[in-house]
Amino acid sequence: MNDLYAHSRNKAGIKHHLSDHLSSVSQLAGEFLADTPLADEAALAGLLHDLGKYGDLFQARLKGEAQGIDHWSSGAWSAISEYKAIAAALAIEGHHIGLQHFSKNHLSAINPKQLEINHPLQLRLSESNLDVIKSRLLADGINPRVNHTLLGNDLNSTINTMLDVRMVFSCLVDADFLDTEAHFNGTLEGKQYRQSGPKLQEKRALWILLEHIKEVQARTQAAQGVTEVRASLLDNCLKAADSTTGLFTLTAPTGSGKTLAMLAFALKHAIERRLRRIIIVLPYLSIIEQTASIYRSIFESHFGRHYILEHHSLADIGLEKTKSDSEGQLGELETAERLRRLLAENWDAPLIVTTSVQMLESLFSNRPSACRKLHRLTRSVILFDEVQTLPSNLAVPTLAALSHLAYGYDSTVVFSTATQPAFEHLHETVKSHSTAGWQPHKIVSEPQSLFDNMKRTHVSWGNPDDGIGWDDLASCLKEHEQALCIVNIKRHARVLWEKVGEEAFHLSTNLCSSHRRDVLDTVCNRLLNKEPVHLVATQCIEAGVDVDFPVVYRAYAPLEAIIQAAGRCNREGRQETLGQVQVFQPLIEGNENEFPDDYYKQAAQITKMLFRRHGADKMLLDNPDFITAYYRELYGISKPEAMKKTQRLLEYVTAGSFPDIAKEYRLIKQDAINVLVPYQPLIEAFNRLNDEGNKVGMTSEWIRRARPLTVSIYRPKPDDTIWDSLIPVKVAGRKEREQSDWFIYIRKEDYHPVLGLIPSGSLNIWIG
Repeated sequence: MNDLYAHSRNKAGIKHHLSDHLSSVSQLAGEFLADTPLADEAALAGLLHDLGKYGDLFQARLKGEAQGIDHWSSGAWSAISEYKAIAAALAIEGHHIGLQHFSKNHLSAINPKQLEINHPLQLRLSESNLDVIKSRLLADGINPRVNHTLLGNDLNSTINTMLDVRMVFSCLVDADFLDTEAHFNGTLEGKQYRQSGPKLQEKRALWILLEHIKEVQARTQAAQGVTEVRASLLDNCLKAADSTTGLFTLTAPTGSGKTLAMLAFALKHAIERRLRRIIIVLPYLSIIEQTASIYRSIFESHFGRHYILEHHSLADIGLEKTKSDSEGQLGELETAERLRRLLAENWDAPLIVTTSVQMLESLFSNRPSACRKLHRLTRSVILFDEVQTLPSNLAVPTLAALSHLAYGYDSTVVFSTATQPAFEHLHETVKSHSTAGWQPHKIVSEPQSLFDNMKRTHVSWGNPDDGIGWDDLASCLKEHEQALCIVNIKRHARVLWEKVGEEAFHLSTNLCSSHRRDVLDTVCNRLLNKEPVHLVATQCIEAGVDVDFPVVYRAYAPLEAIIQAAGRCNREGRQETLGQVQVFQPLIEGNENEFPDDYYKQAAQITKMLFRRHGADKMLLDNPDFITAYYRELYGISKPEAMKKTQRLLEYVTAGSFPDIAKEYRLIKQDAINVLVPYQPLIEAFNRLNDEGNKVGMTSEWIRRARPLTVSIYRPKPDDTIWDSLIPVKVAGRKEREQSDWFIYIRKEDYHPVLGLIPSGSLNIWIG
């Protein structure tokens, strides 16, 4: 049957034999989940995923003689009817159209006889007689067998089982993409697979890291108490690394060296437990940029630039949002679709730095590009830094999924922060959705001792019922040679910056990452040289950004935000007196928003309530027990397990609806777009990217080079005038442009040298 093919001719003029494609995908998919109970089913999914391509209609489509062909449902039905492999069936069905529904009714509807009568996508089956295509499969020397399936006849949908299905799906999608790519990159000598990512080399990496830490300690100017805390934290991390895989918390004060200490834990843990990958998950781009830069400075000269993967956006290009998911469309755009898929990261790197959005939304996604990387999470260490940013309305399903990831896939999950959320009280609720529940081990058994030795600031609390105007606040800041002020929304930052004066600096996510980096470098140099410096910032500066001001002003906010702000004050403990932190209530006029969203507002109100109840003397920001009490108060009011969003998600889980879960599970409420901006100091780089984006289009390399010049904004409404300034970036291989997630901003005058992107008349689209 050598005249049956999976794909059209490659650049060498060679067609892709179907039997070769099925066998290769099966082997890769099985290897991805080797040593897990899912390996057999992943391999079976690989053998059956393109079974329908044995049909005459699909072969005609390859010749341009047919379109609108469903080539996946036959394999999905074979997996159900012959092998009782439900996870494989869902993965096969979803490898073009996304995971659908884990339910008896939906699985029954995949029956070719029913699809012939009424196909939900108005497609034709490539062959309705399963016996015909199975006989062709056997004639090609492929005889699928499976020793173990995940679910059998069990249709009980849980967070655990849905994550297991996504794992099989991930292996199939990645294997399919890789083998297809290898064909189209092939030569007369055969397929050309991309080079595999480097290995972790955990023993050598740990030695390099510890040597780097020694060098940092030798030249530090930090106070002795701070250096002792950092040494103690590192020691705790190295000792805890001997533990078995599972769930952990790392609670330590800001400035105590968590960035390097938790990586030391991960590397030693990888040595002890033979783990293969480390994923660092961070909430903000500003932290990602800084963390990735630190790790590159340590490892890149030893292991090369591919050792660390920095992955920001969930939908790197956003063009997988198919309009009708029809094979007719996919057939017509086969080349473009293939090129789009090449842009989806599969996390084939030993050390990955990514966002909470990217990581967590992928765990609940149903799309091929988002799920492609999930199998890389097995036998890995996953470090969540600044975990206090996890929205409480997603806490229960998130903790359940991470618990299953740890205990079901021999991985370790660490929640690291100075303000550890009190998630343990959700253990029983989580346990009802994921067998192990949520009972993490403490890496630092007595964190209070670290906090006691890191006393670096005195916090003054303004009355939350007595607001201060922007003019008066600006005057207070200017009384100090060096001062930082953090406010809650960008509009306040702009107003205050104007009041302080143009000599002041500004930091928010309206600035592209290169601009933010330049601002921080300048500010840090002025701080170090004891030169005058005033910085007005939003909360993007609070987590993981190493600035060290003698005076910090912070608008009333959630308690964890105020603690993070205090961590930017006297960070190294070098001042002769304690650093000064002033919490203030801005004067809000009329119906103006004080906070970026309702949950942030609710948490800030808890902070104000605690001040009114206890007074300033008992607002103990350096006491983990007080922080736990704050979270219990917050969760007692918000009740994460009873929130409407939580309940809806869990209802969708019970119903087995992958599309509804993917739609509902969103860390960021509104859709965002990536905008390449004309930051003047890098205008030549902008012009090159602009020219390349227009002529060639978007590639994965283009995205990597564009990220330092990118600002994220909420997707504007269709009639917003900002669209006049945005040019969509086409995907390489496409002639026409489509509205996507990547745009080029063409009005250079709208990028302010201090405030960043200020779209004319469209200030409401800023992300707070």
